[in-house]
Amino acid sequence: MSTVREGLILTRRDLAHWRRQPWSPIFSLLFTIMLLLMFAFIFGGSIRLPGGGDYIQFLLPGMMTMAMMFGAETTMTTMANDSKKGITDRLRSMPISDASVSLGRVGADMVSSTVEIAILVIGGLLLGWRTTNSPLAGIIAVALLLWLRFAVLWVGIFLGLTVGRHEGATVLVQILVWPVGFLSDVFAAPELMPDWLGTIAAWNPISATATAVRELFGNPTGVTGGWLADASLFAAIAWPLAITAVFLPLSARAYRRLRR
Repeated sequence: MSTVREGLILTRRDLAHWRRQPWSPIFSLLFTIMLLLMFAFIFGGSIRLPGGGDYIQFLLPGMMTMAMMFGAETTMTTMANDSKKGITDRLRSMPISDASVSLGRVGADMVSSTVEIAILVIGGLLLGWRTTNSPLAGIIAVALLLWLRFAVLWVGIFLGLTVGRHEGATVLVQILVWPVGFLSDVFAAPELMPDWLGTIAAWNPISATATAVRELFGNPTGVTGGWLADASLFAAIAWPLAITAVFLPLSARAYRRLRR
């Protein structure tokens, strides 16, 4: 319980920092909104969905999923900056558990991610997006989005503790994040892609969450067959679990190595 209490204290510390300097989360949200508007109004008119449906109904859940991916870069940057400024060294000198430092960062980001989803939902409603399923299904959809974000944060923490302090680390993360984000069904259905590319997109963890969220919201999925149509909900749970199982221990190990 002491670890959880310490994690909550550090969560409040990160949230207080964002209140004083809110530009980073604001710019991240504005960038996501810009992508949403660009694809909805510039490219959306030329995209036809397999199985039919309005593109904005397809796009909005995908953009919510994409927004969760951006957590890797912001978390890596925050962890790396704390290390460069000596904040991590001061935290390590305190009588607190190692886990509480990462838990504090994760807790703060999960709060901001919830706010981010709410703003995207409001923006989507203004653009004409609608959900046709029950409120419970909508809550489950939001939970899946946050579950993906939780997993991605551990990737960001690991990168922040290892490569984040080096020059070019931000570019490295962008090289990792953007191909993963675009090689998915966030913006277009895999069935519209060449076979080899569609296979990659279908097996992308981002596609699993985006498809499951679309189903739960009652939006068109753009998927008419294959394993993604049958098992997206299972995959949306399993992929983040696998990512967390790999990167959470790696993050803990990287933090312990800082003590040497």
